[in-house]
Amino acid sequence: MTRANYPDLRVPLHARWRHFVFGERDLWAEMASRTAWPTLAHRARAAIDLAMVSVLLDAGAGAEWRFHDAVTGLTVGSSEGLALASLRMFEAGLFSADPRDPLRADAHRLATLTGEDLAAEFQVRADNPLPGLDGRTALLARLGQVMLDTPKVFASADAGRAGGLFDHLAGLADRGSLPAAAILEVMLVHLGPIWPGRLSLAGLPLGDTWRHRAVQRDDASDGLMPLHKLSQWLSYSLIEPLQQAGITVAGINGLTGLGEYRNGGLFIDAGVLALREPAAASAPVAADSELVVEWRALTVALLDRLKPLVRQRLGVAIENFPLGALLQGGTWAAGRAIARKKRPDGRPPIIVISDGTVF
Repeated sequence: MTRANYPDLRVPLHARWRHFVFGERDLWAEMASRTAWPTLAHRARAAIDLAMVSVLLDAGAGAEWRFHDAVTGLTVGSSEGLALASLRMFEAGLFSADPRDPLRADAHRLATLTGEDLAAEFQVRADNPLPGLDGRTALLARLGQVMLDTPKVFASADAGRAGGLFDHLAGLADRGSLPAAAILEVMLVHLGPIWPGRLSLAGLPLGDTWRHRAVQRDDASDGLMPLHKLSQWLSYSLIEPLQQAGITVAGINGLTGLGEYRNGGLFIDAGVLALREPAAASAPVAADSELVVEWRALTVALLDRLKPLVRQRLGVAIENFPLGALLQGGTWAAGRAIARKKRPDGRPPIIVISDGTVF
């Protein structure tokens, strides 16, 4: 799959930016090239605005939903459809509080978005349902509120906006270099309050962290399995805007693989993992069930085991094939491909009940 997708073996990171590319057209690059940016920082702020809202709106599209793009004529489902829809919303200024500057994601605007706003833009109808729409709307509203509550992080150089994170991260860089793990730390610390109804520890919301009896520790983390899929994918997606603004992002392998249903589905459909009780997957399963937590945790661990095997088969140097390249080059795409071979609708081998904020 990696050789087919990237014959030159120059594999980019698994980031949101890949989902804005359709054939030979990079729709975000086209939009950015039409915009007169005063500085590289202005472009980076807008890119981070788009990445954050687009990633948080992508928590699974379901098997039936499709987005028709009037500009390109494309009709697309899955993550690519959600990406294209969010790109058009961003271009139209849906997330901006400034009519003169549509390419923004402002705190005040996100905090007041309604489900009806998003349903219209996602083209949701009775025959085109999108699961978890209310959850996504609430997630963006909480993001807007967090940005209003923490101006030091999101409004140090501008009005409160998602892209204000650029200035905060740039301030953490040491002589122009920023560890990728520092991006994730900022995501976890400052975006923790946006995740609904999740576990907390000492008053700190834990986000994408769940309980499993097999996790045994002698401290407060006993029984807790952290995964942070959306936060880590968002961290991967912020790397390129930072790099394009002149900041070196180091230690990209400091981020883990993503515990979601395409990577995880690959391991089940390929026979690497097997359910001890096959009937357990005969109906949708709750995201906090031990089955789903265990499946996701094993996925993250097995991706670490898989990377050196794939790298050796490809004959590429370790510095040219970080974990994010494994995700983009093969596992995510292979998980989707094998699912389509095994099931007509391409659904994963285990259906997870999602509120639109997990994957």
